[in-house]
Amino acid sequence: MNKNNVRLAIAPIGWTNDDLPELGKENTFQQIISEMALAGFSGSEVGNKYPRDPAILKPMLEMRGIEIVNAWFSTFFACGEKAKTLDEFINHRDFLHAMGAKVIGCSEQSHSIQGTDKAVLDEKPIFSDEEWRLTAEGYNALARLAAEKGMQVCLHHHMGTGIQTTEEIDRFMAMTNDDVFLLYDTGHAYYSEGSQQKMLAILNRYLPRINHIHLKDVRNHVIDQVRLEHLSFLDGVKRGTFTVPGDGDIDFRPVFDALDKANYCGWMVVEAEQDPALANPFEYALKARRYLRETADI
Repeated sequence: MNKNNVRLAIAPIGWTNDDLPELGKENTFQQIISEMALAGFSGSEVGNKYPRDPAILKPMLEMRGIEIVNAWFSTFFACGEKAKTLDEFINHRDFLHAMGAKVIGCSEQSHSIQGTDKAVLDEKPIFSDEEWRLTAEGYNALARLAAEKGMQVCLHHHMGTGIQTTEEIDRFMAMTNDDVFLLYDTGHAYYSEGSQQKMLAILNRYLPRINHIHLKDVRNHVIDQVRLEHLSFLDGVKRGTFTVPGDGDIDFRPVFDALDKANYCGWMVVEAEQDPALANPFEYALKARRYLRETADI
């Protein structure tokens, strides 16, 4: 891949899990960002142990050569919480803008089961036509607010939410304006659709509107357990559904080839929520960095 177009980041969720705070509670903020830098990454998303005051956070990152590239934001448009969501988004946008980020990754969390004990492959929410209308209207509004700061919004398709499957991604992208982008997540696309081919089809269909990438690998044998035992999303995480690129069952070479041919410019973020007690975060960060160097030449 063109090294001038692509930069590499890693998410702190491998060190401390936002949905399961007991995973990695022993890992400190300074340890996390130091190990990111030592592993060879220059960007990070924001985790639950990160200071939210740019005056404190920015110097601690700068001395390690790390930039903030994005931070998760939950939207609740389908639930009718437009005013509250927009108000909270403005504060979130202003924080990320102060940190120098260019994109804002959002997930529509109305009726989401990702943090519940419901079976993730059996009980995901299905939006009504009105809920789809509210969601699309809300994201178009977010894009306008982001543009005020020269930023872009992207939708993170996610397991256990109303925008998870290929069909749901298609509907969202068709209903929103061209200034609403897609955060493409390899792990969630594969997990949802069950094959490399379908995962790649989403990527190829929306390449012009993809402005942020999550590189996440999966373990098929754990997904099989989730399906057969009707496990929740977080039960799967604890068993090891996800891992770093090169350690699971996804072949990332076609992903890199497609992005390179499309002249993708932006961040690619290694993201693999695992139990740090079972998967040492620094070891896996090094493993991911080595794989990216060997397979994508970056």
